[in-house]
Parts: sequence; C-alpha cells; structure tokens
Amino acid sequence: MPTRAATGSAEAPTKAAGKGASKEPAKAPAKSSAKAPAKAPAKAARGESRTALVRRARRINRELAEVYPYAHPELDFEDSFQLLVATVLSAQTTDLRVNQTTPALFAAYPTPEDLAAADPARVEELIRPTGFFRAKTRSIIGLSTALRDDFGGEVPGELKDLVKLPGVGRKTAFVVLGNAFGRPGITVDTHFGRLVRRWKWTAETDPDKVESAVGELFPQSDWTMLSHRVIFHGRRICHARKPACGACPIAPLCPAYGEGETDPDKARKLLKYEKGGYPGQRLNPPKEYLEAGGLPAPPLGAATASGMATVSGTATASGAATASGTAG
Repeated sequence: MPTRAATGSAEAPTKAAGKGASKEPAKAPAKSSAKAPAKAPAKAARGESRTALVRRARRINRELAEVYPYAHPELDFEDSFQLLVATVLSAQTTDLRVNQTTPALFAAYPTPEDLAAADPARVEELIRPTGFFRAKTRSIIGLSTALRDDFGGEVPGELKDLVKLPGVGRKTAFVVLGNAFGRPGITVDTHFGRLVRRWKWTAETDPDKVESAVGELFPQSDWTMLSHRVIFHGRRICHARKPACGACPIAPLCPAYGEGETDPDKARKLLKYEKGGYPGQRLNPPKEYLEAGGLPAPPLGAATASGMATVSGTATASGAATASGTAG
C-alpha cells in the first residue's frame, strides 16, 4: 500500500513512537453504533466540476472524522522498531494475526540487537502464523542487523535510509514515517483504493496514481488521518463484496449508493468490529477506541473451533476477516 509522504505534522497525528513508549491504557468497552444515514441519499451528479469534487471529498473526510474520531493504525506497537517489524510481517495477512503474533516475538527479541542475533529457526516458529514465515524471518533479522550495524540500533527517520533496510520498500517506509515519526502520508491499501474509486475521487487503479490524485484533493495535514478514516470505513461498513449502504453515514455523498444492502436493518447486520459490536484488530488499542465502544482483539489461540473468540471469558463473534491479500 504505497503512501504519499510529506514533511510536517498530521491532523491529530499518532504520537511519535520511540523506544520506551508506553502502551495505551485499557478501559471497559461499551457498544457503539454507526451514524444513521439519510433515507434518500442523492448521488453525485455526472460531470461534477473539480471544485465540487474537492468540496464533496473534504465533506466526506469531515463526516468520517465524526464517525471514526478514534481512527488509528491497526498494528500494535510501542516504538518505531516494533512498528517496522510489524509492518513487514503484515504482508499477505491481517493486522489481527500480526498483533496476535508479535507479543511473543518482541518478548523474546525486544531490540534490534536481540533480533539480529536470533536463531532463524526460532524466529520462524514464532512468526509462522503470519504466513511466508521463512522469507519474513530473513527480512526482519536482516533489517535488525542493518539497524544494529549501520544506525546504532535506532530506526532512521528518513525515507532514503529506511528503503535500504532488507525487506523494506517505500510502502513500509511510509507507514513507519507516518505513524512513528509524524510525517503526513496517504496509505493506498486495498480498502483505500476501493473506496476512493466508489466515491469517484479518482478512476485510477495504480496505487501511485491513486495517492497522487487523492493527495491533490486535500491539504497535506489531512493525509495521515484521512488514510486511517477511509481504511476504517472500508473495513467496517463499505465492504468489497457487500457494502452496508443502508447503514452508511456518508450515503448522501456516495455515487455508489445502492451497490450493497440498502435495507437499514439488514445493512446493520453487515457491520464489523466496533460498529457491529465485535472485537477489533488490536490487542492493545488506543484509549479513545475503547472509550468509543471498541473491544480489544483476543490473543492468539483464544479462538475456538466454531470461530468464536473469547474476550474477558465471554464468547463473542469476532467479525475478523480471513488472512488474505485483501486482509480486513
């Protein structure tokens, strides 16, 4: 998921993460629901002017900010090293599965120096649940070795340095820069690309062209939080195969309204994660997420054969997507 990055601070940015950063405190969850949509949404007119497009796009962003004031990166991390490793591990799997896997990995190898000296066979076993574990082991041990030998055990905060690390491309580098160093960026993953095309922000399918087109609609200060909000919406309401149109709070602004279920009651049954009353993807989500009714994800091994996940001793449908290239 290529990311458009820029120097500066993002709107309501994630706190810069460095060694020793503390976890967000957990609070008792309470169920929340999505903002109710208008009964008869009006589709965007054909031949929409550039000015009208910019206004509509920015209004959608404002609406999403109200619906997801707690939007955040859905990988658990305490510092830039953990985010870097978690992002490498997230290829071709879900954030949930990475979050369930990394606690044991970071407990065994908390620093780049520790992971650089690790036995590859042991690392492979620890990260096996994320898939492609042999290649990922080579990448995370390799990047840890480079951090130890070339950067004093610290994750560099420059794109040119990050992309020199084994297994780190521009996508991973921009995720780290945006969420650990506070540099605005547009993250074009599967969800982001799907939604911006549904909303007619762009017809482009190439991720680099998508980020360029969308970046021109918003000030740089909006880029990082815009990405989080769009991805949150794609994972919870605007699904790939059956979007919950009847429960969508931005239906009046969506040209694709009607592609999914429009009956409000049926649509509400399609909602995922906190919007449907199910656990999210992070084992240690931010305080704001918990206060809004979000539930922490269950640890690895908590799921039963029936697909139910245990949270605080209670069996609850997890609503989590399967581990695939379009991980939810």
